[in-house]
Amino acid sequence: MLLLVAMETRIESNELLERLPPHLKQYIKPQEYEQYTPINQAVWRYVMRKNVDYLSKVAHDSYVEGLRKTGISIDEIPSMYGMNRILKEIGWAAVAVDGFIPPNAFMEFQAYKVLVIASDIRQLENIEYTPAPDIIHEGAGHAPIIASPDYAEYLRRFGEVGAKAISSAHDIELYEAVRELSILKEAEGTSEEEIDAAEQKVEQLQQKETEPSEIALIRNLHWWTVEYGLVGTLDAPKIYGAGLLSSIGESTWCMKDEVKKVPYSIDAAYQDFDITKPQPQLFVTPDFAYLQEVLEEFANTMALRKGGWRGLKKLIGSKQIGTIELSTGLQVSGVFTRMIQNEDNEVVYFETEGPTALAYREKEVIGHGIKRHENGFRSPLGKLKKINLAIENMGPRDLQAYNFYDGKPIAFEFESGITVEGMNVTGMRNIRGELMLIQFTDCMVKYGDEVLFSPQEGDFDMAVGKEIVSAFAGAADYLSFPTALHNPSTTETVKPKRSEKEASLIRLYASVRVLREKSEKVSEEKLLSEVKTIFQELQQNHPSDWLLPLEIFELIATRENDLSKAVQQHLLALKKKFPKKAHLIDDGLLLLEK
Repeated sequence: MLLLVAMETRIESNELLERLPPHLKQYIKPQEYEQYTPINQAVWRYVMRKNVDYLSKVAHDSYVEGLRKTGISIDEIPSMYGMNRILKEIGWAAVAVDGFIPPNAFMEFQAYKVLVIASDIRQLENIEYTPAPDIIHEGAGHAPIIASPDYAEYLRRFGEVGAKAISSAHDIELYEAVRELSILKEAEGTSEEEIDAAEQKVEQLQQKETEPSEIALIRNLHWWTVEYGLVGTLDAPKIYGAGLLSSIGESTWCMKDEVKKVPYSIDAAYQDFDITKPQPQLFVTPDFAYLQEVLEEFANTMALRKGGWRGLKKLIGSKQIGTIELSTGLQVSGVFTRMIQNEDNEVVYFETEGPTALAYREKEVIGHGIKRHENGFRSPLGKLKKINLAIENMGPRDLQAYNFYDGKPIAFEFESGITVEGMNVTGMRNIRGELMLIQFTDCMVKYGDEVLFSPQEGDFDMAVGKEIVSAFAGAADYLSFPTALHNPSTTETVKPKRSEKEASLIRLYASVRVLREKSEKVSEEKLLSEVKTIFQELQQNHPSDWLLPLEIFELIATRENDLSKAVQQHLLALKKKFPKKAHLIDDGLLLLEK
């Protein structure tokens, strides 16, 4: 029996899962292993047998070895518990999720060295490829390659960088559309009209001209490496991308000359892709170490490292929780809505709305969580007028020299023209001794004739910093905000409602599976008798099914008798009747010959 590692059903804990923050744990779903039907198991087995046979020749050297290391069985859909026990040995873990999850969350899981696996499996009619994430794609595609230490570190580092990438409102709309399409394609009974409408929606959004966001660009890098990457030389590349490793159609197609091979570079970030079609070109990296070089090159272009007005502008456009970090290290997390710039485009004022939290070094500043700043946060930035020393660099004696005393009225005038007048209560310094926050009461903040803050609004907490040095998606301290449940338009993948006919086919697949497992323990006469009964019912009630006849033929192919000839003739007839399935039948027969 083609079994690399025996199935493990005992639940094993993995400390990496215990470290996950609550906002990621909300996406984890039970695998519900008992929901996999014998047809699902047969689909897994067909794909895996073909993959191991073919990919051992064209995949990166770590693939087959990785199957063994990660506990992936050829004969059975892997148990998450068994995978976790073995992944633990290489410093990773795995969780089951329900289809697509938001890109930032997906990448943050990677940063924690946790492999996200969609627990559903593609339908038989989509056996070669599906746009929906499924356990074949994730389990048999991603998992084996992370056994390569260089690649695993790239994946982890990619997660760290990608989780901070800022998205746009368009990204969220596209994510929802792709998720809906993937669900409809794998839902039994979905009409062609519904699928066509969903595909058109995705296509329209993909073709919409928008300035690409950071998450869109880094998603492109992810696609052309983690999903559809080739490694080696342009003339003789090897497959390492999970999308190719899990697609028995594209893994063959991608090796053909019709698919253009391009040297991998940061240009891949600006190369869009169509999730619904085979890729016309692929990028080839010389080795996994080079992937890290390009990732760092891209990270240097992100607001995470550049900050400034461009970073804040991206956060305002995202309309989601994001964070800016000031030169003092103070981090402000919330939904940013406004900024004021000076003639040099420098940010001299910013605002958030709704719950906002302040942090330092990714830890919430005590007393400055969302309860204190439930209605948003606002602050001027920059240097004071006619004072060369920046506020953050003022020590106690400097403050006294400029008549800035605790418990005394203070009037600040910034170079931008913004004024702050109020009763100084106290200041807070960072670990380097720099002022990063000043608290006022009875405070008025004005910009020309515009009142930015008035005493009626309560205490005024002024952030101190010359400039914004970093801007990124999400909260600085993930514990500052309650777990924000993600509510996609289609909340869950559709579970099939089976007809009696479908249920009878599942029973036949189950019978063949049992026979294969006990074939060496039953007499040839009994085996042939049971197989004949199954085959006759299959011919009568399910004449278009092609995978079960292959499994039946596997049981009796070595026996020269009327039954094996009848099954073989049935398969040949299916090839003629369904020419689009002919190559699948041929591949199955070829595997039996080998």
